[in-house]
Amino acid sequence: MVGWARERRGRRAAGGLTVAGGVVCVWLAGSGCSWQGAAVQGSGAGDPVAVLHRAADRLVAAGSAKARTAMEMASGGTRVTIRGEGVYDFERRFGQLEVRLPQDPAGESEHRPITELLAPGALFMKNRGAGVPDDKWVRVETASLSDGNLVTGGATDPFAAAEVLRGTRTATFVGRTEIAGTEVRHYRGTADLARAARGASDDNKAVLAAAADGFATAEVPFDAYLDDEGRIRKIRHRFSFVNGRDEGTVDVASTTLLYDFGAAVRVRLPEEDDIYAGKIAAGPGGKN
Repeated sequence: MVGWARERRGRRAAGGLTVAGGVVCVWLAGSGCSWQGAAVQGSGAGDPVAVLHRAADRLVAAGSAKARTAMEMASGGTRVTIRGEGVYDFERRFGQLEVRLPQDPAGESEHRPITELLAPGALFMKNRGAGVPDDKWVRVETASLSDGNLVTGGATDPFAAAEVLRGTRTATFVGRTEIAGTEVRHYRGTADLARAARGASDDNKAVLAAAADGFATAEVPFDAYLDDEGRIRKIRHRFSFVNGRDEGTVDVASTTLLYDFGAAVRVRLPEEDDIYAGKIAAGPGGKN
């Protein structure tokens, strides 16, 4: 394994897939999935659009955080939720999530958690199943995905989720509320993925551009909750894409919750010999 680790100390802690085998397509296969800053002050924190454009930069300044994710998908009367938990370093763009799939629609089997490593331009998955040996990783180039890995992995990359806000076109300040004991400002708006791609970091330009082309619409409604330092504590995006088999639309709500800023992040990327190079099945009921 190639080791990479960092530990942040001294910061204030707060509070199918075109490439065969994506997590989301494992679950939508049965329904036809074939797509193989400065501190913010004031009650409204200034112009909502400007505040949201800066939100990703505030995460970089914070360094790192723990994360919880939830991805709800609805297609053809089928609704599933995939949950994840882990850590992410916003300066280095590295993270690790443990993603838990629900039972099969028939309720016949449990799935082991999938370990996902998030790195600039790549997603690594272990315990992927569908013909992948237990000791091997699957590597996917995120810019090659039609959704830029905003959906495929079953969890949206936390920094990509934040950079979607760089494409905010309209937004309103809804009011103040509380998340996990922290007071936050709630904003609601719409972002444009193509605009987000133009303003994104180098690592995410191609990723967000792919999503702008691959989703049913480049317009992404969102709800974002920022603390008084302008950091995202919670963000919920609503994506939609066209189901390739029957041309129906799949609706996805992706939620990311960030907390414990400054948490230690240790990520070990696989060696080339540990990456599976064989054919990967799309999952139960899907195509190879």
